[in-house]
Amino acid sequence: MKKHLYSKIPLAQTIVALCKAKGIHHIVISPGSRNAPLTIGFSEHPEMFCYSIVDERCAAFFALGIAQQIKKPVVLVCTSGSALLNYYPAISEAFYSDIPLVVLSADRPIERIDIGDGQTIRQKNVFDNHILYSANLYSEVVTEFDIKDVKIKQKQHEAQKHNEREVNIALNKAIERKGPVHINVPFYEPLYDKLEQPTISPKNIPVEYPKYDISEELCSEMITQWNTTDRKMILIGVNSPQAIAKQWIDHFANDQSVLILTETTSNIYHSSHINCIDQLITSLSEEEFEELQPDILLTIGGMIVSKRIKSFLRQYQPKSHWHIDAKKAYDTYFCLSEHIKLDPNTFFSCFLPKTNTVDSVYKSNWISIRDQRRIKHQEYLEQVSFTDLQVFETIFDKIPRNQMIQLSNSSTVRYAQLFSLDSGLKVFCNRGTSGIDGCTSTAIGAALASGDNTTLITGDLSFFYDSNGLWNDYIPPNFKIIIINNNGGGIFRILPGKEESSNFSTYFETTHRLTAEHLCKMFGFEYQSANNKEEVIDGIREMYKNDNLPQILEVFTPREENDSTLIDYFKYFI
Repeated sequence: MKKHLYSKIPLAQTIVALCKAKGIHHIVISPGSRNAPLTIGFSEHPEMFCYSIVDERCAAFFALGIAQQIKKPVVLVCTSGSALLNYYPAISEAFYSDIPLVVLSADRPIERIDIGDGQTIRQKNVFDNHILYSANLYSEVVTEFDIKDVKIKQKQHEAQKHNEREVNIALNKAIERKGPVHINVPFYEPLYDKLEQPTISPKNIPVEYPKYDISEELCSEMITQWNTTDRKMILIGVNSPQAIAKQWIDHFANDQSVLILTETTSNIYHSSHINCIDQLITSLSEEEFEELQPDILLTIGGMIVSKRIKSFLRQYQPKSHWHIDAKKAYDTYFCLSEHIKLDPNTFFSCFLPKTNTVDSVYKSNWISIRDQRRIKHQEYLEQVSFTDLQVFETIFDKIPRNQMIQLSNSSTVRYAQLFSLDSGLKVFCNRGTSGIDGCTSTAIGAALASGDNTTLITGDLSFFYDSNGLWNDYIPPNFKIIIINNNGGGIFRILPGKEESSNFSTYFETTHRLTAEHLCKMFGFEYQSANNKEEVIDGIREMYKNDNLPQILEVFTPREENDSTLIDYFKYFI
């Protein structure tokens, strides 16, 4: 059995002990010197799972991917200086996606700040706008002799109690409120000394989960409104697989006054739902929009991808908008009337038994239009040439079921919204800030934590932007990446007002000639490429035959044809 060693510095001992006490066991460390006491404390602990990721930005997204899957905080450990700032993109993503991360940044003692020391910046409260809690700890002087001075001993005791309290508060916030926290940890040298026994035993303050309820008066009002309304819409955004019990989904399926719209990232599948929102509403007339306008809008889950549904609900606002979420509610449609601070299952269990189904043609009318759109969708795809749209159709048709799909941002997640995915797929995407940075690193962390067969579907810019994510010793051999390489930011080509010019291709579309082939050789991935539909089908078939090495299939599509194919796709529904 591995011998358990401790950092000699009590502050490092405190942090490690409290993480263990609260069930936090996954630690992502970026190598450095100032963070040595924390690195020693975690890596020498037999119950900690430690990972070494050199690039701090990749490390943070890797940790985010783990936390996304295990639903528990993951710790990030870095040295002082600019290393910490590289965490910020993932911190903001975690903040808006409700993913718990614990940032432990080593620092110089306060008297060393702004005097010209190397690797020293103002780390205190550096994430202030996107953090649940910032804990700024006191540094400690550890000497080789027993200090006799009573005043100094008292100061040390006060510092220890302050540090214990702040670490407890920060860790508890991450657990209770599901988001990122920052603990700034200043250390004096020496940094590398170890002990066989701890010198402190910090107090663990128990986690207290917030308890919410809905008043009888409000519940009664909502039930009355629900039972007298024949046009109710439920819109489900980012949602973990199986987070909403099947019994509630089946309940709504039997109510003709309730129309459910789901996004790809909702992980909700049912034949009575509208699952391709943009496909439905893109070509509606003003009269049809008025018919679709709900009286009650009930929203569940996180961020919404579809710009079209946002625009529709802002223009054709419901009389009431209720958001069901234990933590927060965004007024996305400028008409939020109630934030019910409950888990959706808890809310439905007390609310729905008191409701009645209402006679209505609301659902049947729109399901009929949905079915017509699906026919037109298939007709168009049968005549379309080899472009991004056809590639996504082929991927979702041929990819094996019962696995995790990680989608990169920008065009990838938006194309995915146009297709009916198999219910065996679990779909994730970093929609908190919707950035292209970190998609690969997140997918690798998620694949490692879940153990599921995992495929990242990504665009070329997202992939190359996070290519350091492959500099990682923890990539599972069954991890796959499909890159749709259209030689630039193709999504910008469909935006209104764009013009063909050197400025556009350089500063908006960012054209390039890069491929992933040499990166695959450097990082130990098997590589295939495809330039037509048949090669895509063959590439997918071959890719999933082998789980001995991670693999990349790079699909090259015609840059200047993709946008017109997609624009014509939406025109086809008119």
